[in-house]
Amino acid sequence: MRIELERAAIDIAVGDITEQADMDAVVNAANAELMPGGGVAGAIHRKAGPELAQACRPLAPIRPGEAVITGAFRLPNAHVIHCLGPIYGMDKPEAELLARCYSSAIALADEKGIGSLAFPAISTGAFGYPVEEAAPIACTAVAEALGRAETVRVVRHVLTSEALVEMFAEETLKATGRAG
Repeated sequence: MRIELERAAIDIAVGDITEQADMDAVVNAANAELMPGGGVAGAIHRKAGPELAQACRPLAPIRPGEAVITGAFRLPNAHVIHCLGPIYGMDKPEAELLARCYSSAIALADEKGIGSLAFPAISTGAFGYPVEEAAPIACTAVAEALGRAETVRVVRHVLTSEALVEMFAEETLKATGRAG
């Protein structure tokens, strides 16, 4: 599903974050040390190869809400933007930190002249953020950050089910003032 904005578009789809060949960058739901782990970080590191961990080492550690960028190596993209989402119930204020992940990633992409990037649902896996709470935060942060971006023209939420696509679409419509 694509939602057209004034100067950009938001795609929402079921998919694999490591298979977004039409995106300039993918976002890694990273750990503080930017090393391979489970979930999204593990999948991205496995597909990118060991060079990704080597490129990440001097950039770590990062704090919740922060974003850093590396090359993508064996991924079909030019860049990986690594964001550390909040651990639900531990990192406070968790909603602000989650929103900052999305806005920091888009701001960094914009600074680097990147035109498109794909996000997983940050913090909703091992970090325990309930997706029902995370979706409106993510969708609002993306819509607001796209309104400020100069070069980023497409953001894609890459999700694991059609039910999540529907949830993110509804929240994006609300965030952009298009909800019925």
